Amino acid sequence: MATDHTAQATSTAPQAESKQPASESPQSETARPGSARGYPRDYAEWEEEESEWEAEVARHSRLHLEDRQLAQVLGWVSIGLGLVELAAPRALGRAIGVGHHPIVLRLLGLREITTGIGLLSERALGDWAWARVAGDAMDLTLLGAASRSSDAETGKIALTTTAVLGVTAFDTYAARRLTASQSAEAPQIAVTEAVTINETPEVVYEFWRNLENLPLFMHHLESVSATSERISHWVATAPAGTSVEWDSELIEDEPGRRLGWRTLPDSEVTHEGMVSFEPAPGGRGTVVRVDMLYRPPAGKVGARIARLFGEEPSVQVKEDLRRLKQLLETGEVATTLGQPSGRRSLLGRIMLGRRLQ
Repeated sequence: MATDHTAQATSTAPQAESKQPASESPQSETARPGSARGYPRDYAEWEEEESEWEAEVARHSRLHLEDRQLAQVLGWVSIGLGLVELAAPRALGRAIGVGHHPIVLRLLGLREITTGIGLLSERALGDWAWARVAGDAMDLTLLGAASRSSDAETGKIALTTTAVLGVTAFDTYAARRLTASQSAEAPQIAVTEAVTINETPEVVYEFWRNLENLPLFMHHLESVSATSERISHWVATAPAGTSVEWDSELIEDEPGRRLGWRTLPDSEVTHEGMVSFEPAPGGRGTVVRVDMLYRPPAGKVGARIARLFGEEPSVQVKEDLRRLKQLLETGEVATTLGQPSGRRSLLGRIMLGRRLQ
């Protein structure tokens, strides 16, 4: 027995020695989880990356502060103008040449004050800024109507119209900037869905990798066209019958295993994700799993509106995977067209009736 134990110890010693070099591999060459750049090779490089990160954070904070200041300026200007319209409508009417219309000017004053309070609340700044643009358009319309009245002073109205056009241009700039800031801060929605398909991972991967196949089972897509090896242009339907377009980049491509993508900067729709193709237990086909992060164009409000029309991303992805399964297993997508159904409301049939179930 002692001889046996000695032989076992002798035989296992080389194995322990062979494992030792693997455990001593330099950590600086391995990728850090969650970072595509990996560990820096020395402290100086780490310090440089840290400085870059701090500078980026500071830049975004400065832009956010500037946007808040812009909203506050617009808010106080709106409130100030509204108070003048409420307190001295006749004097203001004479000054701008429209005559005596105190009721109309007081109503416009209430509109200005409401918009100003909305901007100072720092909530939905882009929406309140666009409300100012709409108010400017209303003012221009009223000035045009007032210029045709008998007591109008056309010279003063022309000067006022020029001033309002200048204000409209500035308000439009502010609305676009605040809307972009609002969209950048919109919360992301995480979507995870999976389905088992009775096909091999290679077959499912090849079908998905040909991006022009995607509209066959993603019915919110109108078209997908490859513009280069890794870039593609997408056109999709949106709630209420509108459409959106964006460019997407393939950031990971492992044949037969997974595909990763993300939208390019300045896209109308912002999302990124991964679709994986894993063998199902017992060799029973392929588990297709989609993990996606999606930022609605109008944040939480946009997600809620989309949910009313059946356009929420999680609903889309689940139905898309169901249709993919039918398409690859049977060669066609089953529909309920021509069959009685109680699932869709009258509004749904009007808005989305052309879409396959």
